[in-house]
Amino acid sequence: MLAISCKDRVEEESYVKKYTWHPLKVTASAYNSTSRQTNGNPNITAFGDSLKPGMKYIAVSRDLIRKGLKHNVPVKIHGLDGIYFVKDKMHARWSNRIDIYMGIDVKAARKWGRRKVNIHYGSIKEPDTLDVSRKKQ
Repeated sequence: MLAISCKDRVEEESYVKKYTWHPLKVTASAYNSTSRQTNGNPNITAFGDSLKPGMKYIAVSRDLIRKGLKHNVPVKIHGLDGIYFVKDKMHARWSNRIDIYMGIDVKAARKWGRRKVNIHYGSIKEPDTLDVSRKKQ
């Protein structure tokens, strides 16, 4: 059973309000921090971030980076709880794909497999948009 704390919900709500969310349909697979699945150090991403089991991170194909899914962008994945963050990038051969980080749980990654999913990625709202929404409250 997955438990979500009140703190997690408050943080997620603040992200929802702070960002404009853009829909996108992608192919999603899963990966682990094992030396067999990575180039070099399995605990360091291509952006230089540290991977730790339990973190909600994703890798994205390079074409998605050009579309706006840049380093640290928040992503909501249909069917999964919480907000994930772009912390890694995939090999250049992939397109329109994300890879969901699943720590060292290889069984969970295999169970996830590869599937089409709907995601929403955030872009920070313009300051004037934030000011208008504050005035309405």
